[in-house]
Amino acid sequence: MNELLRVEHLTKHFPLTRGVVLSRTIGQVRAVDDVSFSIGRGETLALVGESGCGKTTTGRLILRLESPTSGHVYLDGVDIHQLRGRDLHRFHLRVQAVFQNPWSSLNPRMRVGDIIAEAVVVNTRASGRQLRERVAQLLNEVGLDPRHGALYPHEFSGGQRQRIALAAALSCEPDLVVLDEPVSALDVSVQAQIVSLLRKLRLEHAVSYLLIAHNLAMVRYVADTVAVMYLGEIVEQAPSAELYADPRHPYTRALLASTLVPDPDAQREDIILTGEPPSPADPPGGCRFHTRCPFVMDVCRTIVPERVHPSPKHTVACHLYRD
Repeated sequence: MNELLRVEHLTKHFPLTRGVVLSRTIGQVRAVDDVSFSIGRGETLALVGESGCGKTTTGRLILRLESPTSGHVYLDGVDIHQLRGRDLHRFHLRVQAVFQNPWSSLNPRMRVGDIIAEAVVVNTRASGRQLRERVAQLLNEVGLDPRHGALYPHEFSGGQRQRIALAAALSCEPDLVVLDEPVSALDVSVQAQIVSLLRKLRLEHAVSYLLIAHNLAMVRYVADTVAVMYLGEIVEQAPSAELYADPRHPYTRALLASTLVPDPDAQREDIILTGEPPSPADPPGGCRFHTRCPFVMDVCRTIVPERVHPSPKHTVACHLYRD
């Protein structure tokens, strides 16, 4: 599969300050630490983990909403944080986003049709009948009636608003859409509809997704590859089917054990994590997961684990699998 996006050693540290008038830096929050992955054309990669693990910051770095402390993000081999002028404008058309809260991500003062048409005009300079037909087509594709274009966002339910946000993102005909917790604010029944819609739209538009989520049950039906983050680092990454069939890192196994399964009689591993994740302003030494890991060893407290490859496309950073 042709590579579309490549992230290399991406790092983002935020200064931690004290004081208001005479503020001084007393440390740094290590939000993202040495993260690397790639996304192929038409592929979905999911970043999963608990709140505060660095998923959203990674997404913001890829959207150029944040600048990295170090590392690089390449789109078709070009470093996106070096883009300027027309190249930067083209990047913003090629990479779109759908955010978590459908109640705040849409302009409440604009009609739905105008929200979608705005991006169409910027991208294609269409007007008149051609523009109206394009907006109607996009509303149809996300399961809404073209007549809904005359309404305002507050006249729709949460699931419908998320459909509108998807239509607006796809109006630019992007190569990549960053989906930041796109269903977490919706009812469970609506979540299933949006997940099904995401799969359909990916095939119809040949678009790639970076899916940021904490719901592993939902990710299973959308993602081709899953990367599990903990405290700013990717601790395990594998093709979706392989990760769910053979999770290796204790954190991944704990996340999977916490998800509901359709069959209540199915055998499953019970791994219960104790405590809260440490602060990213003061991460523990060695393996960052060792303070909560049920399989912790002495080496975990002092030495950072190296990545090993259980299979060619499966990586895990854990001392349980060292030679």
